[in-house]
Order: sequence, then structure tokens, then C-alpha cells
Amino acid sequence: MPNTTIRSIEIFKLFLPLKEPFVISLGPINQVQNVVIRIRTADGCTGYGECSPYLTINGESIDTCYVVAQYLAPALLGHDALDIAGAVAIMNRIIYANNSIKSAFDIALHDVAAQQAGLPLYAFLGGQRNKILTTDMTVSLGPVEKMQADAVLFQQLGFPAIKVKLGETLEADVARIRAIREGIGPTHPLRIDANQGWHTADAALAVLHALAPYNIDHCEEPIARHAFMDLARVSAASPISIMADETCGDEHDAARLIQLGACTQFNIKLGKSGGLHRARKIVDLGAAASIVLQVGGFMESRLGMTAAAHLALSSSAIQHCDFDTPLMYTEDPVVGGIRYLANGVVDVPDTPGLGAAIDEAYLRHAEKREFTR
Repeated sequence: MPNTTIRSIEIFKLFLPLKEPFVISLGPINQVQNVVIRIRTADGCTGYGECSPYLTINGESIDTCYVVAQYLAPALLGHDALDIAGAVAIMNRIIYANNSIKSAFDIALHDVAAQQAGLPLYAFLGGQRNKILTTDMTVSLGPVEKMQADAVLFQQLGFPAIKVKLGETLEADVARIRAIREGIGPTHPLRIDANQGWHTADAALAVLHALAPYNIDHCEEPIARHAFMDLARVSAASPISIMADETCGDEHDAARLIQLGACTQFNIKLGKSGGLHRARKIVDLGAAASIVLQVGGFMESRLGMTAAAHLALSSSAIQHCDFDTPLMYTEDPVVGGIRYLANGVVDVPDTPGLGAAIDEAYLRHAEKREFTR
């Protein structure tokens, strides 16, 4: 009988460079600053998790995650790693919110549990290989010429859809999309993300109507997240389908948006929901309400994105994937994990558990705290 009691928890800071700054309407990201959790059980099983905190979206940083992890880790020592719901309850009792760092613990626990079950994580979550996962590729916010050139390059590389960061003035954003359409043609799938940048319902609707001729699949988070009561009006009047991102953090947010009839699509991220345990609740709610679901992420490495990919295989209701940020790194710290194939195809590992780990060469020199029992 395996002994799945949590024996040790290690917390690491992971810094990695990007090929170029990644810019959204909320500001630029110049460097990857993630936290990695490694959990070991008494029987020698090891699970990995990762989070990518985002100051302007989930209100967490690498430093807050590192500190909060040191509240959570001692409380989980001695807990049965297979009791994920119990571990999530423990973390939620200790501190409110902080879903980014909680997601890293959650992923590591799921890694252990799936390994113990002898199943790849997607199968442990109830999924199967019944679809091919493909990722879009994101055009960062910037000058029109640069955005057009990036979009053309991504089309040439075979990505099946292109996502464009917007969220400035109507004139600037329309000019960007017009130029991109001139570059990639009228039919290549194109998605947009304002990251709350148009602020109000009236401002958002003005831009959305101006962009209507450009054949846009959907628009993420057009207005300020605190104005979610106005999102239903935006969705009803918009010629472009609306996807909630920042307003859809956890299952409680999802239930609220469904009750309000606020939108037709959700973007699920493990760093917003608190991990796989609670993300699956969003999936169930969305599926029952016929919401179109996307799984995305922040700036996770291939480790965190591997967890997201397993989630994407767990339900037929998940139609879109936004797994491109590891492609923006200059270095790859992950052993195993998802592989990026031609034409945006994402191959998910079939080994038991998550199927991904951080290379010891990176962890050996990382700032670290360890808790043991």
C-alpha cells in the first residue's frame, strides 16, 4: 500500500528571459517570474506545479507567491496528497484569494495523484484523446507595422488562429486590425483581447462595431472587470462574440456571469481559478450553460502549460487553447511536457501524471525554501 503522505515541499523562484517584451493594455512583461512547487510523498513520488503571477490581473507577484507559499506548505505537510479537495480547503482556510500560488500546489498534487493512479493527468481528470489540441499565437500590443509583421509571420508558421492584443483608442486599434487583415487576408481566424482596455460599455461597443467588418472570432475582456454588470449589455449589442477573462476567475465568478447572461464564452486559467480542482468546476458550469470554453494561461513555462493542456483534454466543451507563451522564452527549463509541433499542434504526454518537470540545472541555482516532515 503506497504511503502518499506529503513528506516535503520545496518552493523555488524561477526567472527566465523573453525574446522581447510582451505588451498588453495593462502594461509590459519584460521577464518571466514564476514560482515552482515540488511535493514529495513518503513513498518517494514527486509532483511538480508552477504558477505565473500577474500583478495587474491576479494581484500577485513572485515575491507574494513565495511568501504565501511559506504559509501554505507547513499546513500541507503530513496531509494525504491524494486528498486534493481537502488540501484546497486547507489553503483556502489559511488565506483568502492568492489563487496563483494555490494553483501551483494544486497542480503538484494532481501530478502525484495521477502518477499514483498510473494515468496521464488528462485521463485522471476523466478525459481522453478525442481531439487534437492546437494553440493560437499572440501578437503583442505595439506599433501597427510591427503587429502586422508578427501576424504575417505567425500565419506563415502555420498557426491556425492569431490572437491580437488591443485596448487603446478606437482609431489605434482599428488601424492595427485593418493592417493585420491586409497582411493575412480576410479569412484567417483572428481573435482580439482588450484586457479591459476600453473600460466602459459605450467605448467598447464603439470599437467592436468599428471592428465588425474584419471577421473577428471573438473578443476577450472588452471592459473593466469591476463593470461586469455591464457585460451583458455589451454582449447583446456587440457584433463580435464576447469572452470573459479577468471577470471569470473562479467558479463563483463563472456562476455569476452565467446568471447575468453576461457573455457566451469563458477563458479559464489555472492561475485565476486556483488550480485544476476549481477549474474543473468552471468547466462543468460552462458546459451545462452551453458556454464556449477556452483554456489559456499567463507566462507559464511548458510545465504550467502542460497542466493546462491536460485540462483541455478533459472535456469536449473546451474548444479553444491559448498555450503560446512558452514559445516566447529564450530558454526552456522543462524536461518532458507538451511538445509544439507544426501548425500550432500541441502534443500532450501520455506518461503517468503531469509528465513534466523542471530541469535540476535551473532549480539548483534558484532561491529556495524547503519544508519537511
